[in-house]
Amino acid sequence: MDEMKNNTEQTAGQPEQPEHVQHDGPAGKYIRLKPFFFIMLIFTLILSTAGLTIFALTFGDEKVVEVGAPERREFTKLYQAYDELKAGYYADIDQDAIVNGAINGMIEALGDPYSDYMNQEEAAQFEESISSSFQGIGAEIQERNGVISVVSPIKNSPAEKAGILPNDKIIAVDGKNIHGMSASEAVLLIRGEKGTSVSLTIQRGEMKEPLEIEIVRDEIPIETVYAELLEGKVAHIQITSFSTNTYDELLAAITDMEEAGMKALVLDVRQNPGGLLTSAIDISNLFVDDGKPLFQTQEKGKEAEIYYATNGTKVKVPVSLLIDEGSASASEILAAAMSESAGTKLVGLNSFGKGTVQTANELKDGSNMKFTTAKWLTPEGNWIHEKGIAPDVKVEYPAYTQLAFLDASIEMKNGVLSDQVKAAEEMLTAIGIDTGKVDGLFDDQTEAAVKQVQKEAKLEETGVLTGDSTFALMDRLRVKIKKDDPQLLKAKDLVLEELAK
Repeated sequence: MDEMKNNTEQTAGQPEQPEHVQHDGPAGKYIRLKPFFFIMLIFTLILSTAGLTIFALTFGDEKVVEVGAPERREFTKLYQAYDELKAGYYADIDQDAIVNGAINGMIEALGDPYSDYMNQEEAAQFEESISSSFQGIGAEIQERNGVISVVSPIKNSPAEKAGILPNDKIIAVDGKNIHGMSASEAVLLIRGEKGTSVSLTIQRGEMKEPLEIEIVRDEIPIETVYAELLEGKVAHIQITSFSTNTYDELLAAITDMEEAGMKALVLDVRQNPGGLLTSAIDISNLFVDDGKPLFQTQEKGKEAEIYYATNGTKVKVPVSLLIDEGSASASEILAAAMSESAGTKLVGLNSFGKGTVQTANELKDGSNMKFTTAKWLTPEGNWIHEKGIAPDVKVEYPAYTQLAFLDASIEMKNGVLSDQVKAAEEMLTAIGIDTGKVDGLFDDQTEAAVKQVQKEAKLEETGVLTGDSTFALMDRLRVKIKKDDPQLLKAKDLVLEELAK
């Protein structure tokens, strides 16, 4: 090229010499053949490229399925299935429903009850559940092997007042079978506007017949901390969930108890299904000295990351912690931190056993994928998943705390024989009213016992257990459960003993 350039420059700088143009020497011939050679070269390259492409498409290991399709081979079957449905299904398909179903299927295939896909409506309700309030019945549920079960009802919620208990299995909602539904799908059926009713079909323990429980939905305030000062200046502070404002609520409760003369504290996370990890960290920090480990998290393929307590407000009085089978997730993080790093005594029953951490990832359309991103370990590196945390002092619930809910719409009277009558007899016995033999038969002694309840509640003494009489009996039992709480009494004794040292 340099040689040709020099030749051209020299020609341009000289007078025209026609004989040079007509000269049949090597330079002149090269200039005349160049366009033809260039065109032939391009044509040959096009033919070669086309041939190679056809060969690759026909015989290559990685075939291109369709023009514009993503290059990720693992989704080839998914795209093929979608195309087959769209082309061959007898009716128009709902594209959004198909895509949502595909994502939901991927999440369910993990076999992880704590991972979930939520469409826009479900995601909005999830966000609502950790805000200041929501409308519904107030119960934490989970799905396992296609079965929806109650982790725990929220304190003072319609669910708790109606007698919903941890481990109750919800078979149907308003008569609709929910077996196989995800927790998010079940929530959509159970929640609703304040004042409306929902009927839950409940399978409880070994009971042969399921229970039908009618619950009126209400505004469920996310008030998560409840405090009272017990005899001996022992504060009893219950945390019902770990929500956005729980830490601030707890600080306010501790301040109130200190002003009332608190000398010791029983912290209570029974029936607390968990919540926000950040809330659990902040609260754990109140009870663990600066620099000591709170817990660890471990993501796939990584070393465990240890979270340590930091400077800040610390509770200085003796503390014990109440746990039970409804204490899960963030409650267990708190329990492990207090037990292993602060030496706090745990009282009650073995905790639920949820040792994983979930992250909610919002998608562009407002839907949400909540899935497990790590497992958490106790300060000493123990993984409590599906094992739970054992209390230092095991204290069982009295049998009457697990009694079946009484349906106030049922009329129980002399001569009736049923499981509901047996539950009523057990309740009457628990509150100190003799019914004779507890056998499920409503007899004269049962009638006399019911009349006593009606008299004390200032109701008409009919001897028939139904409506307000049923509610009066259950209210009496609820008062007894709260007053004669053996787990709370034991935890209180432990902190008083420590205080006396």
